[in-house]
Amino acid sequence: MAERSFAREVEDLKLADGEVFRGEGILAITKALLQCGVGYVAGYQGSPISHLMDVLADAEPILSELGVHFESSASEAAAAATLSASVMYPIRGAVTWKSTVGTNVASDALANLASGGVTGGALIIVGEDYGEGSSIMQERSHAFAMKSQMWLLDPRPNLPSIVKAVEDGFALSEATNTPVMLEVRIRCCHVTGSFIAKDNRRPAFSLAEALDNPVRDTSRIVLPPASFQHEKEKVEKRWPAAIEYIRTHRLNETFGDDGRADIGIVMQGGMYNGVIRALTRLGLADVWGNTRVPLHVLNVTYPLVDDELVAFCRGKRAVLMVEEGAPEYLEQALAHILRKADCPTRLEGKGIFPVAGELTATVMLDAMTAFVERHAPDLLGNRPPVPDARPILADPKVKALADVVPPRPAGFCTGCPERPIFAAMKLVEKELGPHHVAADIGCHLFSILPPFNIGATTMGYGLGPASASAFNVPASKRSIAVMGDGGFWHNGLSSGVGNAVFNKQDGVILIVDNHYSAATGGQDILSSRAFNRLRATNNSIVAAVKGIGAHWVRQIDRTYDVARLRDTLREALTTTETGPKIIVASSECMLNKQRRLKPLTSAALKRGERVVRERFGVDEDVCTGDHACIRLSGCPSLSVKHTDDPLKEDPVAAIDNSCVGCGNCGEVSEAAVLCPSFYRADIVQNPTGWDRFLARIRTAAIGFLQRRHAARRIAFPA
Repeated sequence: MAERSFAREVEDLKLADGEVFRGEGILAITKALLQCGVGYVAGYQGSPISHLMDVLADAEPILSELGVHFESSASEAAAAATLSASVMYPIRGAVTWKSTVGTNVASDALANLASGGVTGGALIIVGEDYGEGSSIMQERSHAFAMKSQMWLLDPRPNLPSIVKAVEDGFALSEATNTPVMLEVRIRCCHVTGSFIAKDNRRPAFSLAEALDNPVRDTSRIVLPPASFQHEKEKVEKRWPAAIEYIRTHRLNETFGDDGRADIGIVMQGGMYNGVIRALTRLGLADVWGNTRVPLHVLNVTYPLVDDELVAFCRGKRAVLMVEEGAPEYLEQALAHILRKADCPTRLEGKGIFPVAGELTATVMLDAMTAFVERHAPDLLGNRPPVPDARPILADPKVKALADVVPPRPAGFCTGCPERPIFAAMKLVEKELGPHHVAADIGCHLFSILPPFNIGATTMGYGLGPASASAFNVPASKRSIAVMGDGGFWHNGLSSGVGNAVFNKQDGVILIVDNHYSAATGGQDILSSRAFNRLRATNNSIVAAVKGIGAHWVRQIDRTYDVARLRDTLREALTTTETGPKIIVASSECMLNKQRRLKPLTSAALKRGERVVRERFGVDEDVCTGDHACIRLSGCPSLSVKHTDDPLKEDPVAAIDNSCVGCGNCGEVSEAAVLCPSFYRADIVQNPTGWDRFLARIRTAAIGFLQRRHAARRIAFPA
């Protein structure tokens, strides 16, 4: 099995009514789905919701027993289209992906789903990857909810609230015949805590029953004239039904509003923990959530309930809207609501808060302080002293570190099989000059940073070759497009290779095959080399590209062969053959390889079996201190160290203990004709008698040669 095992987490899904579930927020969502009688779950992996997919993949026996269908979808669009099962039938379904990139991909299916509406509860769990730790563009899911008029939940980041949001999401969807989005940020997905579990439920109406009793309602199909009625239905029926449900079931929450304070705070549910933390540091709340400043928490951020907001704001001197990201959709909406209600309460938001960016603890504290000082300074009389790091950070000596300590850009892991691919590209660049390189989403995107500095654009997952399409013009150089195996199966086969074949493009397409969807956690994909009992793996990328008409195709099954990669790239860039030139470069992701091999190695050692590990090193007597190996590799295990040799002013290269023995450094040195200072050593554990005998012979021979060398050395008296 290639994918990660979540055997322990799967056991928590079996907890019965009254038992305590402990764990992360994303795992609580998984358990909540089963408690709600979900009939099917689909999705596409990606931070921060990957664990939901991974745990469900390992929970197949539990799901089968409950009659729940789980599918790891080929893309977010495929996952969203799965919700069509809830359009005609009263089946609860859930899908999940990384937002907003995944929601972009799924938006066509979501628009159709929201237009016709649903019969069964349809829940879309989006992992909101926003902020300084994000790997994507800074956008918000809120716009998609507004565009298609789907209801958007944003629960407080604690496990009981998260589980309740899943239950409320299904119920709200069924009450309004509308799909519901559940937005969970990274902070929410990885918050830990506990909640009281309930029994898992079988679906009230199964997929098998739906197949045996087909239903067809043309009023829910997005075709004229029904499609023109859908908009009216959204506004005249679904919207009022949603408002009534939210109000009646009190999905939004108010804390600390006893009528005595004349300021208040309105916030997205996901901001609650940060707000409470800031108020605690100001002496206006405690860690249990008791607050002197009234709070109105929007666990449903779309649609807004006007009368709830007006009731909270009326009679207050000022209200602060805590909204993460831009544009300020909620602030604009609240301003409009207050103006229509002729409510004179002063509204603060962006301005006190930064216009864009993540609301970190420091940002939250500064904004809360500014708001209270401006509108209710008397509340700050009991402000407790708190440590302030800013004087230390402003210290000239600390600032001077920026001139000494170099920045550390994100890069490939130690032993990554993608590193030699870009080393080969740099070698070809020295021969043929720079080329336009269209990058793609995935680990290979790290090639745009030092030491490789390769890649000009990235337009989306699997869109590397498509983004080079405009360069299909006569010129002295060809474009190069890079795409991973995950992106290839996501949509690159059709939008990249198929498009290139159809339009007779002349560029080079490099497909990086590392046997998994490595960037999202090592999940299996169609071309994975491992056996998977639930999915069909070992489907050839080469066969797929040839199947849609590509002729110039080269397969390299060991990317660490830098010389071969260099020669193949040179051939692709210089051949006179027409049509797209496709190179499939394959080697197993080193992280997943280590995850797969380490348990096997540990087991072999326990059995007393002989185990050999490869390690590489640098002979400091031979190394000249040129460091070209580092510039062409960038491996984290490659470093420098000073030597006692007085004739060497520069530090020599060195390899630390994180080395995994991939051999890339030596391959690069050989292909680039750098130097022979790299060597390989075999570390033998549980050696045999023959190993010990050879070790004694080698030690004796090396010792003899070292003594003879030392005796012949010319030494000068001190």
